[in-house]
Amino acid sequence: MGDLLNISSPVLGSILVVLLPFVAFLIQAILGKRDQSGNIALIAIILSTLLSLLFVFSEVWKNEAIVANYAWFTIGQNTFNIGVLLNNLTVLMQLIVCVIALPVHIYSRAYMKGDPGIHRYWMYLSLFCFAMLGLSISNNLFMMYIFWELVGFASYLLIGFWFTKESAVQANKKAFIINRIGDLGFLLGIASVYSIYGSLNLVELFGKEGLFYETAQASTGWMTFTGICFFVGAMAKSAQFPLHVWLPDAMEGPTAVSSLIHAATMVAAGVFLICTVFPLFNETALLFIAIIGSITAFIAAFFALGQRDIKRILAFSTISQLGFMVVAVGVGAWDAAMFHLATHAFFKCLLFLAAGAVIHEMAHLKEKNNLDIDPQDINNMGGLRKWMPKTFILMSIASLALAGFPLTSGFLSKDAILISAYEWAIHHGSFYLLIPISLTLVSILTAFYIGRLIFKVFFGEFKIKLEHIHIHEASSSMLGPMIFLGICSLFLVFSWNPLAYHHSFILGGFNVKYPYTEIHSLHLILPVVLTLGSAIAWAIGWNWYVKNKYPLQAGNPWIALSLNQGYLNEVYQKLFVDSTLRLSNGLYWFDKYIVDGLVNGLAIITRGLANFSAWVDKNLVDGLVNSIGGTTYYMGHLLRWVQNGRLQNYLGFAFTVLLMGIIYLILK
Repeated sequence: MGDLLNISSPVLGSILVVLLPFVAFLIQAILGKRDQSGNIALIAIILSTLLSLLFVFSEVWKNEAIVANYAWFTIGQNTFNIGVLLNNLTVLMQLIVCVIALPVHIYSRAYMKGDPGIHRYWMYLSLFCFAMLGLSISNNLFMMYIFWELVGFASYLLIGFWFTKESAVQANKKAFIINRIGDLGFLLGIASVYSIYGSLNLVELFGKEGLFYETAQASTGWMTFTGICFFVGAMAKSAQFPLHVWLPDAMEGPTAVSSLIHAATMVAAGVFLICTVFPLFNETALLFIAIIGSITAFIAAFFALGQRDIKRILAFSTISQLGFMVVAVGVGAWDAAMFHLATHAFFKCLLFLAAGAVIHEMAHLKEKNNLDIDPQDINNMGGLRKWMPKTFILMSIASLALAGFPLTSGFLSKDAILISAYEWAIHHGSFYLLIPISLTLVSILTAFYIGRLIFKVFFGEFKIKLEHIHIHEASSSMLGPMIFLGICSLFLVFSWNPLAYHHSFILGGFNVKYPYTEIHSLHLILPVVLTLGSAIAWAIGWNWYVKNKYPLQAGNPWIALSLNQGYLNEVYQKLFVDSTLRLSNGLYWFDKYIVDGLVNGLAIITRGLANFSAWVDKNLVDGLVNSIGGTTYYMGHLLRWVQNGRLQNYLGFAFTVLLMGIIYLILK
């Protein structure tokens, strides 16, 4: 507790970093529509960023880890703690979230200006930042799971921010449901770890003298199951095949939200999770992770080729790059995965913000001229660099970083992954080489589809024929954050050497020892091959989209396959949604006609038996009893009349008997 009393303590600093956005969320929730400026949210994230950089990251990076535990609750003999874990991995993730959230907040002040629900926007944004920051420094798996769920809830609110749009409502439900599938895997992984080791504390599990290294491990099959459970959680959150289908639809939220959630933070949470629990993965689980990552990277790059919506292209790009990070974890280079997570956060955030600036202007053009167009369709754009030169330059820098072009941050981190993947595959041999080869092809496809976007948006002639085209450069409050992100997309922020990733301060901070030997020739051959491949891809794109020598027909089945995401949504609709509806309808019919029919039939039979029993009781049993009683009463009445003490009655009775006797004798 003494750490909390020290204002310069990294523990206190990290707690304040988390709590400031939460306090901003509470204040904005109380004020409601009275606060629409976003100042509270902005001040909170500025303070969080400064604290994270000056009092947490700078104090912890490359130093001994700091752990703070506080008793939470007790069940039986087991006490669960809540606390903070500050090591190189957690403080880096916390700083990335802050540094990405800050320019998004500044950008949003101009981009979201005038929106009727702006007060909700700032409130949801602060809640999301609180959840992500809490997730990043949690010191146990259960605490991490709570923040993990809160991240999913906040993203649900932000994706469906424009809830009057049916597409937004469907998108946030889809994201929420698919993430619940992954969350179940995460929860099973937590249960499995606790059943094996009796603890969920990360330091107790994976510290230098942790339970994972001291106690006997479970069977190989059980450890494989545990590792894959955690990876399933990461698959949903980080949009890995086949649980990736929610991310493109999540672009229905505001572009600034897409930039924050789906480029830098929420989707990176899955990668952060598997890096955190990396020691749990055995060789089988790691191979599974590498295969899923390579499949995801390839299919997402293919789907990006045919998309027309500028945000969906970037969404599939995000999925593809997440596949790279997952492969890095699968080959044992989790430090390279975190390196690419950090570089990707900046250039992908910039790509989304630049796309938002373009969409912003296209939407104003549509509104001013009463056009019936989609402002996000790149086929409606062209030649925008004449009106938006700064946005063009910044988006080009980010695109070069995405393609892994030299002198950019993406060049360093992508090389770290690809070279490690080749060294891993050569070490194992045989079909393992398919994974790095597929990633090489994906890198070239990445250069092609991001080049296609740049060429179609900023080059050629503007596709919409208007007498006066009113398109302007983005405002300074939007350009400022974009310029900052553009600078961070260059190599200087991460390494003084633009051509060698080994000098990166991030890799130096983790200092991971790989279980395979380094192949020095790859460090020269692979970057040259990738750069030449990217240059050829851009040359083809220039010829197709700028010089208008496009060779493919509009109805090409490959284009349709790419545009429709491999028809995976349709497959899932028929396989899961429709089949579930049919099963539900069948169960409804069975309940209504079989179960209810049986119950109602038994009720009818029971009522019939009851009515019959009532008739028998009334007409037979009661009738017999009443008849005997009536007869007895009548006979008694007659006898009573005979013996009533009146002489005339006696004479009359005797005369009657005598008369009946005479009649009997006569008739006889």
